[in-house]
Amino acid sequence: MNKSNKAFTLIELLVVVLILGILVAVALPSYLSSVKDSRHKTANANAKAIATAVQALYVKSNGKSYSATDIPTSAITSELGGTIPVNPCTGAAVLGTDYGLTQSAASATVQPAAGSNCDTSELKLITLSQ
Repeated sequence: MNKSNKAFTLIELLVVVLILGILVAVALPSYLSSVKDSRHKTANANAKAIATAVQALYVKSNGKSYSATDIPTSAITSELGGTIPVNPCTGAAVLGTDYGLTQSAASATVQPAAGSNCDTSELKLITLSQ
């Protein structure tokens, strides 16, 4: 009687599970680091887009002023295509809350808010001045 078994043994299955566990343990920290890094880069790029919109409105007003009366939030939103980009660090898109915008007559600064998903040290402060 020659019977052929075509099943895996318990040892073989345990070895495969062990190998998969090791692969996950090695890959997961790298993946989480990449996700965090991409959040920082996206938040900084969105802040740069907001700063570019503010700069464009400043130029359109013939370099009059960066103040909120000369460059209101509604004009910035319109310049960006109708919406403020979502800050991946906070998950929302409110100018002044999710993106810090400080305006004065001579300068304007934009910085994404850190929220719970990002480190403040990785978020850039963008300064525009006359």
